[in-house]
Amino acid sequence: MSGTLAVLLAGLLGLPAGWLARVAASCCRRGEVGGRLPLLEAVMGLLWALVARRLWPSHPASLPAYLALAFLCVVLAITDWQTRLLPNRITYPAFPLVAVLLLAASLAEHHLDAMVRALAAAALSGLVFAALLLVSSGGMGAGDLKFAVTLGLALGWWDWGTTVAGLVAAFLLGGIAALIAMLTLGVDRTARLPFGPWLAVGALLALLTVPSCRP
Repeated sequence: MSGTLAVLLAGLLGLPAGWLARVAASCCRRGEVGGRLPLLEAVMGLLWALVARRLWPSHPASLPAYLALAFLCVVLAITDWQTRLLPNRITYPAFPLVAVLLLAASLAEHHLDAMVRALAAAALSGLVFAALLLVSSGGMGAGDLKFAVTLGLALGWWDWGTTVAGLVAAFLLGGIAALIAMLTLGVDRTARLPFGPWLAVGALLALLTVPSCRP
């Protein structure tokens, strides 16, 4: 399959995936999100097309894992933004789902070193966020930790540079958003702001833009 066809197909499949993301976010919120997110299907379609463009034809076997990751990022970002929660019903199955898909990609590419690196990055991300959870006095939640472990797994499969870039970008974006909220909205510095959206955006930006050292 040519790269153009793969990108087009992924983008088209992203449209119904966007609808599913809308439904999943609505279930987590126990309400309707359609009026607030009229372009969600188009956003998912564009995101899936960009992911396919990044991975095809160099690592086609990993495409299902990263399309699933993009879907999870969108659902969790919306849910955390609207409810200040990253629900267990999504964060718990997210890790084994992405892990199984990445293991399949590693076997298909005969590159199990990538899976070892992914598990190491997941463990390191978990340790970092566990430490932050202990010292943050409510600023960081357990959902952030579970989400970060899955993101560490996915970015680690790609390479270490992308892993570090994704986490750094999340903290930079989250810090800028918090500063803007304090300066323009009068939000107290002790207020708990959602961090899940910035984890998702940071990870996707790193995946799509950071030059990889992988062959």
